[in-house]
Amino acid sequence: MILPIVAYGDPVLRKECEEIDENHPGLSELIENMFETMYEANGVGLAAPQIGEALRLFVIDASSFAEPDEDGEVEEMAKGLEGFKKVFINPIIEEETGDKWPFREGCLSIPEVREDVYRHKQILVTYFDENFNFHEETFEGYAARVIQHEYDHIEGVLFTDYLSAFKRRLIKRRLNDISKGLVSVNYRMKFPNRK
Repeated sequence: MILPIVAYGDPVLRKECEEIDENHPGLSELIENMFETMYEANGVGLAAPQIGEALRLFVIDASSFAEPDEDGEVEEMAKGLEGFKKVFINPIIEEETGDKWPFREGCLSIPEVREDVYRHKQILVTYFDENFNFHEETFEGYAARVIQHEYDHIEGVLFTDYLSAFKRRLIKRRLNDISKGLVSVNYRMKFPNRK
């Protein structure tokens, strides 16, 4: 089932989310709905708070980054992302290493806003998958970036928090408009301040 994506301004996006266990009611269906919702919105990641659930859970399918360009080349930061589809339950970023690098990030909860965000090139993450198998893995490049972005969501952090005070002032009106539903998107959204 395709769920509405919670827009900027909803308090759930600022909550530090709760851990879940393998007996969480309807977990498989929730994960399936999250993937379906993410694909419908053409996203590469979706965290539970973005559908109104304050849970330490996010899904990722970053395989679109691995599509070759017109010369048939795959960008260096995207190598190894073919078929990169994962579920992260109760993840912890144990370590962030490597130089920070900029990338113009966007967010399904903050449509039509894209800004450069600096993130570490490599991360070590512990997490459970959809079958509650434990993993400890290192990710690099775009995979690391998408994971860091989604991980921020379950910590109550948005990519706009990384912007300078000046940049935040420049986009303040756009953010207010999003919270009021004054934005055009091609996917279902739930707006906290829609009149």
